[in-house]
Amino acid sequence: MPALVFPPFPDDVPTHPLLIIDYELLKRRDVDEINRLWDASTKLGFWYLKNHGADELVDEMFAMGAETMALPLSEKMEYEQGDEGISFGYKAAGTNAVDATGELDTVEFLNISKDDALAWPKQAHRAYPRTAVARMESTITPFVRKSLEVNNLILEIFNERLGLPEGTLLSLHTEEEYSGSETRLIRNPATQSTTKKAIGSHTDFGSISFLHNRLGGLQVFVPGAESWQYVKPIPRHAICNVGDALAIMSGGILRSNLHRVIPPPGAQSGFERWSLVFFTRPGNSAVLRALTEMSDTIAEAVKKTPEKSFDTGSTSKDWFARRIKNQRIKNRTASPALSEEYPKRIEQPFTGARDVDGKPRYRGGRDKLRVGFPATHRQTSVATFKEQGSHKVRNGLRQGTMLRS
Repeated sequence: MPALVFPPFPDDVPTHPLLIIDYELLKRRDVDEINRLWDASTKLGFWYLKNHGADELVDEMFAMGAETMALPLSEKMEYEQGDEGISFGYKAAGTNAVDATGELDTVEFLNISKDDALAWPKQAHRAYPRTAVARMESTITPFVRKSLEVNNLILEIFNERLGLPEGTLLSLHTEEEYSGSETRLIRNPATQSTTKKAIGSHTDFGSISFLHNRLGGLQVFVPGAESWQYVKPIPRHAICNVGDALAIMSGGILRSNLHRVIPPPGAQSGFERWSLVFFTRPGNSAVLRALTEMSDTIAEAVKKTPEKSFDTGSTSKDWFARRIKNQRIKNRTASPALSEEYPKRIEQPFTGARDVDGKPRYRGGRDKLRVGFPATHRQTSVATFKEQGSHKVRNGLRQGTMLRS
């Protein structure tokens, strides 16, 4: 089980202060609190959320995660999500690329579908490890329901501020329709490296993310800044952020911002880093596009940015599957060094001791590049997207031009 006591977050690292939003005030429709949420979601797209009421379930979910990650790797691999664009299931460390050079991720995680949790004891999509099955009814399903409650309230508030007809966003995120919504329990091993990326720079696929962590390591790239900044973890405060789907639907009004995960700073680096997140994503049949015909506010925002496209021409199901599939290192045409490294990462738990020297090519050429977030301009060179420059391209273009991935 993740340690309950950690060294304090250091004071000598750059951090970005997020607005703290009170969920209880949002439930009461407090105008000032709603205005603060709107400010956070349209500028950086990240905020803290307190008084959300999920703390006990979060503790139990971390316990379930620890039990699951302690299983033999061979047993966990029976539930591996695979390379075909399916997100639900177990993901071993070293199976995804974190940047354009082909550096491999260091995290293992378990994704449990919202649909499976709500259908329990029936199976909607797939089976899960015995440790998850044992806690499905008592822990996982209640956590999923609580997360949906929290994120749905935020969707209702955004719906009103965007000038959409009542219930529009909720109708695109119904519990009844199958979707990519899922809960994810993430384990990142302790490391001596201060720069090794656990999860590379990316924007989230979905609409709203409801994140719980107890160690540092999450960083955001603030628009206009010259470097990454840590988000300091605050006990019993979730970190929420807007994802790409909601940014698209809002015509770019709501911001989906770049972030990444590196080893915790200072003395915290000696500890395993555990995270728990629930991703709310649109129903599988929802077409990802700006809702211009339903909101004058969104139509005006799109009109002001004619250089951007907010129509993916794709359903949520197909779009997410494409993005998930292209994260997998096996779906890239790799150099021999990378191809040889991949099975080693599957057969052995990741130690952080090995690096990949090869620089792989990408399936379909540079215009099909995927690095945890979609390609933007098709004319952009691969070099531009390497870790040192990817954030500049992404922040310069914002949501609009990324959509034809």
